[in-house]
Amino acid sequence: MHPLKKLFDHARRYRRDALLASVYSIANKLFDILPEVLIGVAVDVVVSRQDSFLARLGFVDVKVQLVVLGVLTVAIWGFESLFEYLYSVKWRRLAQDLQHDMRLEAYRHVQQLEMAWFEQKKSGQLMAVMNDDINQMERFLNGGANSILQVLSSTVLVSAVFFALSPSLAALALAPVPLILYGAFWFQKRLAPRYAAVREAAGAINARLANNLSGIATIKSYAAEEFEAAHVEAASLAYRDKNGAAIRFSSAITPVIRIAILAGFVTTLVYGGWMTLSGELAVGSYSVLVFLTQRLLWPLTGLAEIADLYQRSKASIERVLQLVDTPIGIPYAGRALPREAVAGAVEFRAVDFSYTGAAPTLSGVDLSIRAGETVGIVGSTGSGKSTLVKLLLRFYTPQRGAILLDGEDIGSAKLQDLRRLIGYVSQEPFLTDGSVADNIAYGTPDATRADVEAAARAAEAHDFIARLPQGYDTEVGERGQRLSGGQRQRIALARAILKNPPVLILDEATSAVDNETEAAIQRSLAHVARGRTTIVIAHRLSTVRQADRIWVMEHGRIVETGDHDALVAQNGVYAGLWRLQTGESLAEA
Repeated sequence: MHPLKKLFDHARRYRRDALLASVYSIANKLFDILPEVLIGVAVDVVVSRQDSFLARLGFVDVKVQLVVLGVLTVAIWGFESLFEYLYSVKWRRLAQDLQHDMRLEAYRHVQQLEMAWFEQKKSGQLMAVMNDDINQMERFLNGGANSILQVLSSTVLVSAVFFALSPSLAALALAPVPLILYGAFWFQKRLAPRYAAVREAAGAINARLANNLSGIATIKSYAAEEFEAAHVEAASLAYRDKNGAAIRFSSAITPVIRIAILAGFVTTLVYGGWMTLSGELAVGSYSVLVFLTQRLLWPLTGLAEIADLYQRSKASIERVLQLVDTPIGIPYAGRALPREAVAGAVEFRAVDFSYTGAAPTLSGVDLSIRAGETVGIVGSTGSGKSTLVKLLLRFYTPQRGAILLDGEDIGSAKLQDLRRLIGYVSQEPFLTDGSVADNIAYGTPDATRADVEAAARAAEAHDFIARLPQGYDTEVGERGQRLSGGQRQRIALARAILKNPPVLILDEATSAVDNETEAAIQRSLAHVARGRTTIVIAHRLSTVRQADRIWVMEHGRIVETGDHDALVAQNGVYAGLWRLQTGESLAEA
């Protein structure tokens, strides 16, 4: 299906607005052409006087004829200006509305795509589609759609006048028009792949810039500014070269069209003049045809710009609609999970999982967590600890086995309900660019300030928040950059506490904080874990020492289980990790 047709099929509710804008564009062009007709009528009045066209309509006096011409001129120019205002407002409003809706639709759809899809994409390229490509579509609707309509309507209207006044001259003067239109379409078809390459190159630049800006601290610390500037330069040069190839090709359209226009204009000027001199064509009619030839043919030079804008927009629309049409791998629909009906028992049954194109991450994992129990999951880097959490949150689905919540497969549950039942605190918590209170209440929009403060106290975050310049109203900056890592972590914990979920997950939440912050989080955890299932993923074994049970993972498998004392006594993997972290030698053990 053609991208523009697909776009308007996609935006059915704007069809009436598009139709009305089209009517205004065509009406404007009608009144835009009429002044040229009036010039011919004026020449006819001066030359023919009482035998003029207006005299045959009942205006015999020449002065009255001129007054009538003046009134008609004012009226025509007034209507032309009115419809120009109306189509300009309508097209621009339509462009803004459609741009707004498409950007929101694309963003909402992207949010529902599974994590595996994001692994194959670069954030900068997604930004290019949801921002640059949608803006390119807006630019076409702002001016390109109106230009196409006006070129087509002027061709039809001028052709009608030509054939009404002189069919033989019309056939000669308008002969270049089909060639001009064919040439424009021939060029635009060959522009399509060039502008598709331009959009890809633009996405590559955005991806590079987004990557570098997010890692600016590392770039500075390694004095790698010139190295990364060279990367940006290479991406920018690639974009420039792709754009240059498209521009060189599109620039050839205008000279070709001008040659065809010249043939039509010279035909009207010379052949029409001969016909007038021989009495076959009235002087007024000749004047009308000369001016209309200019009015029709010269705007066709704008086809080059229209074709350029159209192809850029077409490539952008294809990318946006491809994004919107990306199938959702993990469906959101399912059975309801009301908060009050969930106890929080979690079970993994023979779960196998591997990331796309990677070796198996989990192999035959079996574990069962009782409702209200606090458990720890430990192991070396890459053992599969965090993957368990991602599967429980249904960021991914296992290739084999099942994950149960209170004995029911989570795959059959409504996805949003499932995630609302789980409080998740990651190693690098996400803070939105808002106040401290906004971040604690994130995901709990109906929370009061008293609720927010109570959650902060439970997370032992209240004291440092109170010392901030505006307290709970202090802006944290983009990604919380105005706060320390420990402060961000405690705000994230307060957020999870405020959510009051039956299942709480801490995924390496203390791995990047100091001992004081870890101790504060441990004290908070001892309080908030009561009455809820708590899963603690940790490298630091001190974090899980007090857990009811601990699972030890190696290479995607459960290799040991028990409480801290029992695992140390086994003198296995856990005991080795414990001695390594506490500095205890094997002989001392």
